Amino acid sequence: MKKITNNIFYVGVNDRNKTLFEGLWPLPAGVSYNAYLIDDEKTCLVDTVEVDFFMPFIENIRQVLGDRQLDYLVVNHMEPDHSGSLALIRKYYPNVQIIGNKKTFDMLRGFYQLEDGLMEVKNGDCLSLGATQLQFVLTPMVHWPETMMTVATATAAAPSAATVLFSGDAFGCFGALNGAVVDEQMNCEDFWAEMERYYSNIVGKYGTPVQMALKKLAGTKVDYICATHGPVWHENVERVIAIYDRLSRYEAEPGLVICYGTMYGNTERAAEVIATAAAEAGVKNIVMHNVSKTHHSYIIRDVFRYQGLIVGAPTYNTGLYHEMNVLLDELSQKDIKGRLFGFFGSFGWASKAVAEIAKWNDEKLHFEQVGQPVEIRQSLTPETTAQCIALGQAMAERLKG
Repeated sequence: MKKITNNIFYVGVNDRNKTLFEGLWPLPAGVSYNAYLIDDEKTCLVDTVEVDFFMPFIENIRQVLGDRQLDYLVVNHMEPDHSGSLALIRKYYPNVQIIGNKKTFDMLRGFYQLEDGLMEVKNGDCLSLGATQLQFVLTPMVHWPETMMTVATATAAAPSAATVLFSGDAFGCFGALNGAVVDEQMNCEDFWAEMERYYSNIVGKYGTPVQMALKKLAGTKVDYICATHGPVWHENVERVIAIYDRLSRYEAEPGLVICYGTMYGNTERAAEVIATAAAEAGVKNIVMHNVSKTHHSYIIRDVFRYQGLIVGAPTYNTGLYHEMNVLLDELSQKDIKGRLFGFFGSFGWASKAVAEIAKWNDEKLHFEQVGQPVEIRQSLTPETTAQCIALGQAMAERLKG
């Protein structure tokens, strides 16, 4: 338990054991499950934690409440890493009123068979706790259909209190909290890249709903952002909102991501030639990923970050190399816009990779193609080396233009 403002407390927990978030995304530094408790005339818990961590969670709550009752529980998001303790909370506090929207309650019944003691709210509805007023902002598809945010503001009883945004998964990031909870009390450097990786992989498909949510919040001056993962943002509020604004508009920096699959090194050598040509033509931000070695979540993060993307892979079983096929499928699901795209491929005895990559772009990705695709039979020749150089140069010119 840690105090954030005069009457708002952090009661979340850290998970340093899970290796894959949602069974998919690596957690090299763990993850936090954040929940918050408002101690006012009426007490209010905002979100819960994954059920495996219920005992430390309830201890944190009791440090604040003691023997008092919990009056309200706001459910901003129903994913089980935030709602998993709902049924147990109801056992400890049987009279607690669970606050959510209609779509929240549909999921409450499905996940936890909870149907009683529910208080439905609509967009803009308010609830007074005493010195604190809660306003509920519905933000559907950021990134589930029931998601909402809760704004805590002062009433006349506490006119100087801070405005706190309980944002659900929005503005969150991977990484456990190492002692401190509020950003001004920690070194946040490691969290920025993990915020972008979290956004691009978890929320990335839903850029339009994120933009709609930001517009709903535009008139609110927020002092604290209390997300459900990662630090509580205070001195970095403007930076955090700007990151979400940029990512949800699919705005990219000048730079190039080159990702490739390779079995015996020939496709990798072509990627090196392309990278060298692009660098010599003036591209400073170049990142390279072997799709079989780098987890795709990091590649997707970099595709969100940089405008240029060149991919290459060998033909495999008369189709496209498996890991590249998976990556292109993942990228197609993110609805990324405004990227420049080049590609190349290799084959030993049957040409297929280049045609399959072209098909992915024509049918699913819809990126702007730059340069001529390069097809390498068995290994690089002077002719295909020159074509790789031309592809790198064409991407560089387009990025600069």
